[in-house]
Amino acid sequence: MAIILLSGILLAACSGQKDGKATEEVKAEIPATTVSSNASGVEIAVRMANSEIKRTPDPQYLDFRPKPKWEYTNGLVCTAFLKLWNATGDKAYYNYAVAYADSMINAEGQIKTYKQSDYNIDRVNPGKFLIDLYKETGKENYKKAIQTLRDQMKEHPRTSEGGFWHKKRYPHQMWLDGIYMGSPFLAKYAESFDEPALFDDVANQIYLIDKYAYDPETGLYYHGWDESREQQWADKETGLSPNFWGRGMGWFAMALVDVLDYIPEDHSKRQMITDIANKMAAGLVKFQDSTGLWYQVVNMGSKEGNYLEASASSMFAYFLLKGVEKGYLDQEFAENGKKAYQGLLKNLIKTEPDGAISITQVCAVAGLGGDPYRSGTYEYYINEKKRDNDPKAVGPFIMASLEYDKVVKGQ
Repeated sequence: MAIILLSGILLAACSGQKDGKATEEVKAEIPATTVSSNASGVEIAVRMANSEIKRTPDPQYLDFRPKPKWEYTNGLVCTAFLKLWNATGDKAYYNYAVAYADSMINAEGQIKTYKQSDYNIDRVNPGKFLIDLYKETGKENYKKAIQTLRDQMKEHPRTSEGGFWHKKRYPHQMWLDGIYMGSPFLAKYAESFDEPALFDDVANQIYLIDKYAYDPETGLYYHGWDESREQQWADKETGLSPNFWGRGMGWFAMALVDVLDYIPEDHSKRQMITDIANKMAAGLVKFQDSTGLWYQVVNMGSKEGNYLEASASSMFAYFLLKGVEKGYLDQEFAENGKKAYQGLLKNLIKTEPDGAISITQVCAVAGLGGDPYRSGTYEYYINEKKRDNDPKAVGPFIMASLEYDKVVKGQ
């Protein structure tokens, strides 16, 4: 396992204070400085963000992409960078998010590569960081793009009880991933643009995935549910996929604590969401490895082929730390959150020869169905490609780093 060296070279981003104006360019070459051996979570987040800027100077090409795409992975990193900008005041991170938005949204508010008719719930997730940029800049083309994403969800296909299909090409299916892709955006939109009825819809998505995907025996959540029972991966009785995939649960966990930022205190379903979050936390900690991390297939431990996976572990660290800090989760989970973050540092973060840091052992992608067909078996999950610095780990790791400091300082 690679061990992070908290002293060494920090690739420092171009500086600038938070003033709401994107006047500085994001730079590929960043001057070097050092980090002390007792680096804080914020300092480590800065190291990771600056390393990511060096690896991918143009955010259009995040996720190892050969050409630009409007995608949740880019939005995830931009969301993390805006959080880091708020924590540090360093304009470089704001500029990076603006660079992506301005490369993908034209003056009329049209989003490059986006097709509403695909009804792909992944595509609405980047709307969260766009809302932040709109509030900061007041740019009307951002607002028009946000409205386009909201309009998709008005017509998005649903299950018989109102659950959003994961995608038009995955009919009758709800996946854990989809809760993160849709619900935090809709909750944030509801608060930002005064559409309170949306909070009921958001709560219903969480209620339905909990109703169908939760397994009381393990305390974990199955990756997907097919209402029609037509998919090969779906159990003919329950409609459930056969395994507990780490990152799927990570998406759902992050969604819970992010949605709670916006659901009004007096909303009738707020307690339900809080209860589900605590139920999720209780299930997860039962399967937390001695390293503080979680396996790709969460309940299978060190079974042959299974591995400690960085994106799920980062997501769970963020979920536990933020949940405790915000008061959404019981305080008892603070130690689990800190152990998870420290486990990432000790086992899955490495320092490169140029001083950049990398996050390792990240599942590149996993899903259900499609072509070639993804069966959801244990063998399927453990054999999907692994890679370093996948944005699905980079973004949550940065966000977990910021939450770690808040919890440590609050105790």
